[in-house]
Amino acid sequence: MISIKPATVDDAEIIRSLAEATWWPTYSPILSKEQISYMLNLMYSFDTIQSQITNREQTYIILYDGESPKGFAAYAPRIENKEIYKLHKIYCLPETKGMGFGKALLAEVEKAVTLAGKEILELNVNKYNPAIGFYEREGFAKIYEEDIDIGEGYQMNDYVMQKKLQP
Repeated sequence: MISIKPATVDDAEIIRSLAEATWWPTYSPILSKEQISYMLNLMYSFDTIQSQITNREQTYIILYDGESPKGFAAYAPRIENKEIYKLHKIYCLPETKGMGFGKALLAEVEKAVTLAGKEILELNVNKYNPAIGFYEREGFAKIYEEDIDIGEGYQMNDYVMQKKLQP
């Protein structure tokens, strides 16, 4: 039985371990192991996740299959334009590919965005990430490219994609 629950600060370790389990297989073909380690430490440290939840910087949700966590997502209004929500993170364990868990997480985020009275959901995705196809099938379109300096000489080379939601 699949369920999606809001994450609390007590779930930071679950989110961190899901990120660790999903990032290596997802990004090893695209990024160096040094960059993956750097980004995991930067974005998915226990303290970072707890701070984002505590300070309501991002809303995290976790997808469970029975009692077992299988994926998560995080979203928030864009800082520079509160009319647009940003899907900051969405990851499911690799062994769940094709089971509809990513679609379920995305649907939950879209529902929250429309309940907030907003109509645009945006995300960044690495230009070489096969998930681009998933996003396109789900109604997202590439709107521009951006390269983001994340420190230590590393960059994120992304497409920004948007989807107009139905109210």
